[in-house]
Amino acid sequence: MNRVAAIDCGTNSIRLLVADVDPHAGTVSELDRRMTIVRLGQGVDRTGRLAPEALERTFAACREYAAVIEELGAERVRFVATSASRDAENRDDFVRGVVDILGVEPEVVTGDREAAFSFTGATMELPGDQERLVVDIGGGSTEMVLGRREVEAARSVDIGCVRLTERHIRHDPPTRAEITAVRADIEAALDLVERTVPLTGVTTLVGLAGSVTTVAGIALGLPAYDSAAIHHARISSGRVAEIAGMLVDSTHEERAAIPVMHEGRVDVIIAGALILLAIMERTGAAEVVVSEHDILDGIAIEAADEAYRAR
Repeated sequence: MNRVAAIDCGTNSIRLLVADVDPHAGTVSELDRRMTIVRLGQGVDRTGRLAPEALERTFAACREYAAVIEELGAERVRFVATSASRDAENRDDFVRGVVDILGVEPEVVTGDREAAFSFTGATMELPGDQERLVVDIGGGSTEMVLGRREVEAARSVDIGCVRLTERHIRHDPPTRAEITAVRADIEAALDLVERTVPLTGVTTLVGLAGSVTTVAGIALGLPAYDSAAIHHARISSGRVAEIAGMLVDSTHEERAAIPVMHEGRVDVIIAGALILLAIMERTGAAEVVVSEHDILDGIAIEAADEAYRAR
């Protein structure tokens, strides 16, 4: 066992997992898992730069995480940064701040690398070796990975709940024209995915990240967010369509009143739900298997393997 800390910094949130990991058995014994909405990607699609206030929110979360990591005594820290920091002109400011606080340099990964981490984390507990399509809907990008126990095909596309919200949604509730524009971007991105990843005939669809888990919590009618109840829940395509339709027609206040809704997702969940729905429609999947294990777990397994080999 190796005690490691994995940090995933995306467009909308930054998350920490501290765990005892056996990289050979693929087991992750969680000690602390937490998430903070920092909206690092605020305005990046429009300006090409990370906003000063977004950087400060992210650094504040890093300081909190550094204290947890020290308290739990992780022997190795792995920090992976995804879509927003890939796209930003001033990502060096982000890198310097993380190094100052945590003492490690963030690895700004490609979409394909992000996809591989997500696949490892999402599938490590699933039985059998049937083909699965793993879908990780982030704030700035969505990764789609096809495989059994190993990645067979993967593609990352620049559609995410934050990016599409900032690009198209101006009204509350959004207008039909705005929803049409969001759907058009999603469909165009899925056309790109299909050049690399076959989407038709998918029998097992595995969905990751906050948009998917929030839709699952709504579908299950949970009185509060419950990770254990959501993990490996199966939500039908019809139920996803109902929830997406409800969200599209709702106001900010109505979405905020949903018990499982994190306050940082209220304004971006519409786009996230529409991405999930479009993927289910394109693939023909009857249901989505929801996983609370994702890129963080994949990062932790690789960090533990590095620690083991370094001994």
